Amino acid sequence: MKKLILSAAVVFGSLSINAATVVAKTELVQSVNIQDEYTEVALDAVPAAVKSTIEKSFAGTKLEKAYKNAKNEYKLVIASGEKKYTFFTDASGNIIKK
Repeated sequence: MKKLILSAAVVFGSLSINAATVVAKTELVQSVNIQDEYTEVALDAVPAAVKSTIEKSFAGTKLEKAYKNAKNEYKLVIASGEKKYTFFTDASGNIIKK
């Protein structure tokens, strides 16, 4: 009888060890976007090469807004119907991936 009680205590004791609480670790990832300062420019001030790129690469769209930074790079907002798209070019009209 003592062995039965002792074995039951050992079994219950070993089961309670596995019932420990699992602590889930979550990592916090913080991202910082560093952007060049773009200032809005008039649509007339956009170089002809940039306008030509818009006409060739994005036919059927309209230039809505244009922004320029100190590196002579342009941030352009174009519209096709109700959808708006943003892309970047240099002063020569080459598309820049950002």
